[in-house]
Amino acid sequence: MSAEVETTLRGPQAYELARDALAQMESHKVWPTPLNFELWLHYLGDPKGPLGLEIDRMLAAGEPFTEEVSETLAQTFLPRARLNDEIRDAGAQLSKELKSVASAIATAQKTQEAYGRTLAVAGEGLENAEEAPVVRQLVDTLSAATRKVQSDNALLEKRLQESTREVNLLREHLEQVRRDAMTDALTTLANRKAFDEHLTRICAESDEAKAPVTLALIDIDHFKRFNDTWGHQTGDQVLRYVASVIGRVANEPRIAARYGGEEFAMIFPSERAPVVEAALNAVRQEIATRQLKRRSTNEELGAITISAGLAQRREGEDPTALMERTDAALYVSKRSGRNRVTNAETVEQKAA
Repeated sequence: MSAEVETTLRGPQAYELARDALAQMESHKVWPTPLNFELWLHYLGDPKGPLGLEIDRMLAAGEPFTEEVSETLAQTFLPRARLNDEIRDAGAQLSKELKSVASAIATAQKTQEAYGRTLAVAGEGLENAEEAPVVRQLVDTLSAATRKVQSDNALLEKRLQESTREVNLLREHLEQVRRDAMTDALTTLANRKAFDEHLTRICAESDEAKAPVTLALIDIDHFKRFNDTWGHQTGDQVLRYVASVIGRVANEPRIAARYGGEEFAMIFPSERAPVVEAALNAVRQEIATRQLKRRSTNEELGAITISAGLAQRREGEDPTALMERTDAALYVSKRSGRNRVTNAETVEQKAA
């Protein structure tokens, strides 16, 4: 899903976009299957994109919108479908390489078996041989069999080397596909799926090592109003800017992710709340003091601010409970006037 469409679908405009998609599908007699609905959300959300232009062309030409056409459009234009195709193709190539290696090994085994039989027959012949011509013939036979084995072994070694290179390339490709699947396309930070996996893993590691973990949620203040005023393209520019500031702070082993829409999340393994609070305030201050300009027109956009909440994980606390406490701290920051960082522990102490 394109970043622009994803941003739209995580705000109030999503309902209007969904209604428009259904109305347009009905007017063009397109069945509202899940795949068709996703395609038309993309089409209306980004009409000037490659998918939008292709659907415009099809509608102008009166081409039918069949299930086969939908599958083709999805495979061509939807990122998730392209990702599945890449994984499938890599798997097919890997299967082909493994089949080729298995065939080469089978051929070498047959050659070795034949060589063994030749040696056995030659041994019997040598025991009974009394004349030089017979011995010479046996030696020639052994020499030919040996050369055959050497040749097949050389071919096998070469094929194994080639397959090793191919498998290494496939492994690198699949690793890149995996990274792409875990990366938010707009901000290049980790995406929601990657964040969820990292949080589960780090919490488990924290229990084993008896080490602290602190979680933070960051939200851009009044982002919907900003989007409505300046448009989604400028909104994307702001998202990328905020992500770049967060990303500079997220040096390993810290992890930063786009959690959804204008919300970001950060995991701080082995770090306690006071250290994290200081880091988040540094991010907040840097963002608040920057005067942004619209890239296309150089217009002054003014300053933007962020609100953040953080919570240090309690011993044995599951990721869901930790998220809820962090989200509650973020809510306090928003409710208290925004442009501030709130520690969940402070809130909980006041409530006690």
